Amino acid sequence: MSIGIFPASGALGGSTLNHLLSQVDPQQVTLISRHPEKLSSQRDQGATLRRADFDDAASLDGAFEGVKTLNLISYPTFEFEHRAMVAERAIDSAIAQGVRHIFYSSLAFAKDGSTTSKAHVMLAHLATEAHLRAQVDAHPGFSYTIIRQGLYHESWPVYLPGLDIAHPPETGEIVLPHSGGPPGLAWAKRDELGEATARLIAEYQKDPSSFPYVNKSINMSGPRAYSLSETAEIIGKAVGRDLRIRQLDMDSYVQARKEQEAKESTELAYGSGELARLWATVYGAIEDGEAAVVTPHLREWLGREPEAFEVTIRAMVEGSKKE
Repeated sequence: MSIGIFPASGALGGSTLNHLLSQVDPQQVTLISRHPEKLSSQRDQGATLRRADFDDAASLDGAFEGVKTLNLISYPTFEFEHRAMVAERAIDSAIAQGVRHIFYSSLAFAKDGSTTSKAHVMLAHLATEAHLRAQVDAHPGFSYTIIRQGLYHESWPVYLPGLDIAHPPETGEIVLPHSGGPPGLAWAKRDELGEATARLIAEYQKDPSSFPYVNKSINMSGPRAYSLSETAEIIGKAVGRDLRIRQLDMDSYVQARKEQEAKESTELAYGSGELARLWATVYGAIEDGEAAVVTPHLREWLGREPEAFEVTIRAMVEGSKKE
């Protein structure tokens, strides 16, 4: 059965495909990307390259032809309506072109298996998950696996905004609309999530009838949850500065983000004003324990202990010194 990855040139997709190509025949793999020219080395290994773009509906026509198993990775934004719409469009197009099983890379908010979340960033994922479930009845023979991907080690900057490891704050303070206390986040290394996803897909390909996650979800978390204060302390130790969290109410936090944006004369990655307020709904979800769920699945599918958050952070800091 042919396997597709869409989009295949992002960070998680790139990790998944590189691990997958060592486990299955590359000639059975189709890599679908907005920039297929970035995947020439995978083409040289035997993979098929196709161009498609979430934002270009016409580009999806034919992109999934011949693909039976698809790894679908979500559109890179935390805005709800557009992200959900383009994911549903891609799913419908894939099924119409003959895809029989979709591995959807979701996000590890909403607790384990829950269909609700306080985090705005999770809403499009939940809508996409619901759309996948609906297709099982609408299209007999279709199935799915939802992979709730753990929060990346490498994504800590969006949860501790304003902290730059190259220039940590002189005061040591990180302002958040959160106390920094538990429950925390079960951080997971992105490349290990890609590796585990590849192993899941390869296992399904061997024998779909015995695969344990047909029409089910699996939560790929790290081995323990770290509070935001612990996270800041670990980063502080790596950069040689004591870091701590100071809690603000939401309005004060949004104002602080506005002031930071004005001071830096640049658009912040997760915005200011109401955009910052929307993103900050993650802190309510974290406080509710949505991101603290720990499962053994990542360790089991890797066949080893996952890399500790501290190890990744030290490597990130060392890497930043070389840039």
